[in-house]
Amino acid sequence: MSPDRKRADATRNAAVLLTAARDLVEREGSDISLDQVARLAGVGNATLYRHFPTREDLLAAVYADEVAALCAYGAEVGRASPPLDALFAWLDAFVVHVATKRPLALAATEGPGGRRGPRFAAWHASINAVAADLVEGARGDLRTGLTATDVLTLARGAALAADVETARRLTAYLRDGLSSGRA
Repeated sequence: MSPDRKRADATRNAAVLLTAARDLVEREGSDISLDQVARLAGVGNATLYRHFPTREDLLAAVYADEVAALCAYGAEVGRASPPLDALFAWLDAFVVHVATKRPLALAATEGPGGRRGPRFAAWHASINAVAADLVEGARGDLRTGLTATDVLTLARGAALAADVETARRLTAYLRDGLSSGRA
């Protein structure tokens, strides 16, 4: 088998494994077994372990995709919508992400030093960068002195304190409180 063919197979197998893991996490939560993932993906355990040596590695890859999608949405909505609308559309997606993906994020970082390790720091930095861009874009429509950290802290508080629908409603209320009144 040519090296290109091996690389294509490896890429396909990794993608199939991630899809299977994502599907299982969606259905059953983050407490999935690697055997379940391999079975659903239709590959052997050895293939799974070659790509994802530990459960944490697999869950981290799934969560990394979730963070990437959230950040991509922020960039997309930032280009397509008025700044204040973009910020609050993304904050809505952010609170849903925090409320529904938190167990996955914690499971993906449960190894030694993982909670505040490099993976977590990279995800956090990506989300903060998107929030900073959106807050900066909406700066003229927001209260003076408001920072991206302020906005994320308030939204995260809503997401962690309530169910998803209540968190979304609370985040919508934030718009009135954070707006300068010029929007």
